[in-house]
Amino acid sequence: MNTVSNRKWLRAVVLSLGFFSSFLMSVDAAQPSAAQIEQFRKLPRSQQQVLAKQFGVDINALQNLQGGNSGQAVNQPQELVRGDNQQFNRQPQVQLTQKSASGQSGLRLFGYDVFANGPSSFTPDLTVAIPENYVLGAGDVLSIQGFGKESFDYQLTVSREGQVIIPELGPFKVAGLSFAEAKEFLKARIKERIIGVEALVSLSNLRAIRVFVLGEVNQPGPYTVNSLTSMTQVLFAAGGISKIGSLRNVQLKRSGKLIQSLDLYDLLIQGDSSGDALLKAGDVVFIPPVNKRVTVDGEVTRAAVYEFNHDEGFADVIAMAGGILPSGFKQQVKVERFNQDDSRVVLTLDMTDNKAVNSFNVKSGDAVYVQKSAELFTSSVAVVGAAVRPGEYQWHDGMKVADIIANIDSHLLDDADLNYSIIVREVDLARNIEVLQFSLADAILLPDSQDNIELNVNDKIFVFSNVVTKEQELLEQNIETSVAQQNGTAALAGEFKGARQNLNSRALRVSNQRLNESISDLANVSDRESHSSNANLLQENSRQRLLLPIIEKLRLQGGSGSPIQLFEIEGEIKFPGVYPLAVNADLKQAIAAAGGVNEAAYLANAEITRTSVVDGEATKSILSFDLAKALSGSAVSKRSLQSKDRIHVLKIPAWSENHVVELKGEIVFPGKYTIQRGETLSDIIKRAGGFTDYAFVEGSVFTRDKLKSLERENIVKLTESLRLEIASKSLTDEDFSTSYPEVQQILADLTRLEPVGRLVIDLSKVVHENSYDILLEKGDVLHVPSKKNSVNVIGQVQVTSSHVYDDQLTVEDYVKLSGGAKNRADVDKTYIVAANGSVRILNDDSWFSSEINHSLKPGDTIVVPLDADHKDKIKLWGTVSQIVYSSALAVAAVNGL
Repeated sequence: MNTVSNRKWLRAVVLSLGFFSSFLMSVDAAQPSAAQIEQFRKLPRSQQQVLAKQFGVDINALQNLQGGNSGQAVNQPQELVRGDNQQFNRQPQVQLTQKSASGQSGLRLFGYDVFANGPSSFTPDLTVAIPENYVLGAGDVLSIQGFGKESFDYQLTVSREGQVIIPELGPFKVAGLSFAEAKEFLKARIKERIIGVEALVSLSNLRAIRVFVLGEVNQPGPYTVNSLTSMTQVLFAAGGISKIGSLRNVQLKRSGKLIQSLDLYDLLIQGDSSGDALLKAGDVVFIPPVNKRVTVDGEVTRAAVYEFNHDEGFADVIAMAGGILPSGFKQQVKVERFNQDDSRVVLTLDMTDNKAVNSFNVKSGDAVYVQKSAELFTSSVAVVGAAVRPGEYQWHDGMKVADIIANIDSHLLDDADLNYSIIVREVDLARNIEVLQFSLADAILLPDSQDNIELNVNDKIFVFSNVVTKEQELLEQNIETSVAQQNGTAALAGEFKGARQNLNSRALRVSNQRLNESISDLANVSDRESHSSNANLLQENSRQRLLLPIIEKLRLQGGSGSPIQLFEIEGEIKFPGVYPLAVNADLKQAIAAAGGVNEAAYLANAEITRTSVVDGEATKSILSFDLAKALSGSAVSKRSLQSKDRIHVLKIPAWSENHVVELKGEIVFPGKYTIQRGETLSDIIKRAGGFTDYAFVEGSVFTRDKLKSLERENIVKLTESLRLEIASKSLTDEDFSTSYPEVQQILADLTRLEPVGRLVIDLSKVVHENSYDILLEKGDVLHVPSKKNSVNVIGQVQVTSSHVYDDQLTVEDYVKLSGGAKNRADVDKTYIVAANGSVRILNDDSWFSSEINHSLKPGDTIVVPLDADHKDKIKLWGTVSQIVYSSALAVAAVNGL
């Protein structure tokens, strides 16, 4: 470095020390002023580094404060500000929806959401190349660096006179020159003045200009921006265009003249920003109100509300929406239009007709709706049900069932029924159907058999599952228990009754009630109840679920002269119910449709009930046939079925399943025994070896499943009766003091009692007297306890207890041994429950009679009931106590074995 250069550098350092001291104080105390930042920025890069090192300041922090690198044209964060010098913080709240063409709200106004999430400030990125045609003006900052014989680095601002003053070289006028012209001019002048030096000229900062954004924008007004700001960028600064502003006619005005119009759709739809002009000081960006809008909805790529120009046609509007989707129905595009007479019309346009499309004029307010094409497949066949891959398949001429379902293991589910499948085929333009029945096993294993049916276009193959319902056994086991645990209200009895009815209907493996009705009744029923709730319990591919729509379709096809193609089969078959009558169906096919016969089916004879119309009158006839021959495929099975035939498969006479009863307790050989039809209790006791020497025969307990169900129903009925009586009592008796929660709790406790199903018997008579014997049923249980030598006292006594039997003690004595009766006891109604469950009532005259007292036996229970009159003369308390005591005694007798 020569002497002149050293002197210049030292002089610059000395002059800057005073500034830098104050600058650092400003950094410590507050943000440095704009003048200080500008003065520091004019120093060469090398001087900035020296000063920063000398005063212990991070040069990067200084660069952040000044907004960029002093030696390069970088992006300087400059907030866009309003004309009043207030920083603009844009949070526009723009409604971007409008009523759609189909009448539903929610369609957005296209393009306006671009501004909804824009930045609160916008600064152009100066890391990109400065346009060569950029015109310099006052306020622009040039970076001039010299290399070679001498080196220097200047940050020079274009003065208001349009000049830049280069130290040692003087002023040079650059305002009005393009950036490219200014670079060449300055490089040439420096090279002329300083021999051996090459100069590099760049733009390090842009001048600020003031522009106006007016019209339909969210924040209109003046804005101070840099000189590289474009029309779209200042729109972001103004918070975007309001929902009533035009996106198609953004106007740039300069000195009152329209310089350029920007169509934002070119940018938004095509990505073309060529019309986005740069702004100059004093420019006005004006947004006029929107002129014409059209709504495009339905099967288009981008449903929205669009603005269109007068020279755009219907095809252009569809193109704005991204075009019609493949699922759109182009032949009938709806256009809703407002007329001048305050009415609306619907126009239909065929988009495949170019001439019609080109001649159609779009009007403001039109609502275009592209409808969805039909979902029906053409030239296809469908597989429905228990297949591994159900769905649509391509159809070709000569296709058969085995061409689609070629293998049992790889094409069908494990529970698929291989003996019964159907094809539903449309037979006319009205889409009436007929049903073809075949065996999947024969179609796959014997391709040449008649079961491998040739398919027509649009045929549907139904493959059924052998599983009927979801968790059927669990439902049957738990449905009554769950209902019995509900509160004792009116709804309880209704739910219980309805649940039992539903359970009984499902017991035949048919979910819908009409499938159990006769065909003749089915044809005349007008009120068809919904089966959706019942269908939810069905297995997805069960006969009942898949056949329901087919049966309904066949029922609707029936009419005068066109019999309903349905038949019904019942009795000893696996899936009784109503089935479609297949073309040329015979008895063997009917049995296969119902899943085959049960083990108990009577093969020698079965019946067909047939309805015929003769001379306008319906007559019924009974036809008998040999079921065994029908199943073997003999000629009798070729008898064709007719509409509304009812097939009844009889049960083998005297057939019975393995019915099991159980003997417990003091039996020589206790356990479970299979009984025959007509076998009695005495017979099974003999088979079990009789009683042991320790058997307490008088205290035996005999329970039956049917009695449990009956007891449960009676408890529910009684609970409902008590609830009504309590409600009536509470409304009519002001002195009724029982709280409602207490009553509800008692009624709920009643419904939760577990019925025992006890049948009171005298087991001694059963064994020794033939006339007193009992026919056994499935599920019967006999409990024979061990000998007892005690008497129980329960109810309204001080201490519920058991006492050693003493034939010298009376009922009164036993009550006294239990602490005596309570105040609320109804002593006059004390009764005795014998060990076998029989009840003996004590009246006023029998309290101290020797007959009743001496009739006490070991195992008896003395019950002192509650005085019902003490509780407002309502029978609730007495009834409840009686039920509870009876249940407790039965349970205790069973549990005591």
